[in-house]
Amino acid sequence: MLSEITIRDFAIIDHLTLRFSPGFNVLTGETGAGKSIILDAVSLLLGGRASHDDIRAGAESALVEGIFILRNESTREAINALLEREALEGDAPDLLVLTREVRRGGRNICRVNGRVVTLSILQEISEGLVDIHGQTEHLSLLKPAYHLDLLDRYGGLMEKRRAFSQLVRQVEAVRAELHNLITNRDELAMRAEMLNYKVEEIRAANLKPGEEEDLRDEARRLANAEQIAELVSEAYQAIYVGGEGRGSAADLLTEAANALARLVKLDPAAEEMSTLAEELSIQAEELSRSLADYQANIEFDPARLQEAELRLDLIRSLKRKYHADTIEELLEGAEQAAREVENIENSSERIEQLQAEEAVLLARIGEAASELSKLRQACAERLARAVEAELADLRMADAHFQVSITQEDDPAGCPVGDYRLAFTRTGIDQVEFLISPNIGEPFKPIARIASGGETSRIMLALKTVLSRADETPTLIFDEIDAGIGGRIGAVVGQKLWSLSSAHQVLVVTHLPQLAGFSDAHFKVEKQLKGSRTVTRVFELEREKQIEELTAMLGAEAESARQSAEELLNYVESIKKQAALSAGG
Repeated sequence: MLSEITIRDFAIIDHLTLRFSPGFNVLTGETGAGKSIILDAVSLLLGGRASHDDIRAGAESALVEGIFILRNESTREAINALLEREALEGDAPDLLVLTREVRRGGRNICRVNGRVVTLSILQEISEGLVDIHGQTEHLSLLKPAYHLDLLDRYGGLMEKRRAFSQLVRQVEAVRAELHNLITNRDELAMRAEMLNYKVEEIRAANLKPGEEEDLRDEARRLANAEQIAELVSEAYQAIYVGGEGRGSAADLLTEAANALARLVKLDPAAEEMSTLAEELSIQAEELSRSLADYQANIEFDPARLQEAELRLDLIRSLKRKYHADTIEELLEGAEQAAREVENIENSSERIEQLQAEEAVLLARIGEAASELSKLRQACAERLARAVEAELADLRMADAHFQVSITQEDDPAGCPVGDYRLAFTRTGIDQVEFLISPNIGEPFKPIARIASGGETSRIMLALKTVLSRADETPTLIFDEIDAGIGGRIGAVVGQKLWSLSSAHQVLVVTHLPQLAGFSDAHFKVEKQLKGSRTVTRVFELEREKQIEELTAMLGAEAESARQSAEELLNYVESIKKQAALSAGG
């Protein structure tokens, strides 16, 4: 429930803190005093539309903060799960603090338990906390598009509907794939041809991993064979043959090794140098043999060079054409293309498979939709009887209420009995609330009821019945008494008060007969503070409540006061009787 709300610099409210009763709360006051502004602030707190026009003139920002006590177990568990998911846990599991701030600079700051969150998170967390029934919500009840949701919520069918929706999503996915396969057959055939060419071209090249690097090395050797031969010969001459008038490096190293060997006999300290000279002499011999072998294998083969270069050109061309960096990528691309061709060539089999899946899913959808429709029919009967009972209490005993449930044929629909019926994610049913206000009159859509008073009473009857099936902790009604006269005001008040046994209820009203049923009565009035108008709210004790009800009755002062006292006494007797009945 909404335990406390603080509003600062919002419209004509400079600063206001209200602490609400867990039961039936009533706000009264003259038109324009700011009653509906308080409800607008609640709507803003819950994630409603923010506007800079809501900021009080002269202020830089408007702020609304609400403290909620989570008494309902299912609501508490659901919200705490969201808080845990977002790491927004508060000081206690049954306490929730929401804050919304709107600044002129364009920033819109939302907080949950003091931590900044996105607007969508605020809306998700607050979704199940408060249900605001304003005049625009009255109008929404007139729209058939909402009636199916209301019926399913009343009947507790939302979980079954969600399960049904999952089935429909599955068949939608199957149908989407079928559509693509069937409508794109020509495009797929062209793509298969292109992919086949790619596979054949790459496979015909008989590429091998690492081949390109080997070819580049070979081509470089073949292209430089003459220079390589000269360099090898020069090295061989220096190491092993020697030049005119000088010995070879091998001969010189051998001479050095022999000299150092003789030196060791004279000075053992030269042993290390002697050993090194001997090793160098041996390495020189080995190097000369390696150079000789290398020289013998040097190829002067222009034909092989041309062959290698052509092969390299082919590899580079394929890489450019198929956007690959390596031979490995080319080979993998060919394999992928081959797999895609196989899938395309098997599309006929896939179409048959999907059509079989679609038939199975449609049969399951038909069974589930039929079951859901039967449950709705039963719920519709209960809802109609409950609404008619409420209408009788509201002096519309001759009115009859009906929930129309219809279906439409569709050759592509789901099988239900001998028919194929159109379906959506909500089922096969179109639902509309109908009313016959008087005996002998045909049933008509609620929107076609001419009398404003009748419409208001029908709305109240619906809200009363539907709210009992609703676990939303706080229900807010903004001027639900519009078009309702004082004669049945007490009945309306009693009905709204009865809702407070399962919900916290907040009502804005002009009817004293309704206001008399309050557990907490707040008077909203405008005051002049300096040169500015501000809204002030006072919780009324019994004496002040009598004065307010007297003013609302608008009759001659003494008789009006007596009527107000009688009204409160009547309400007290009703509440005592209800308490005794509940206890007995």
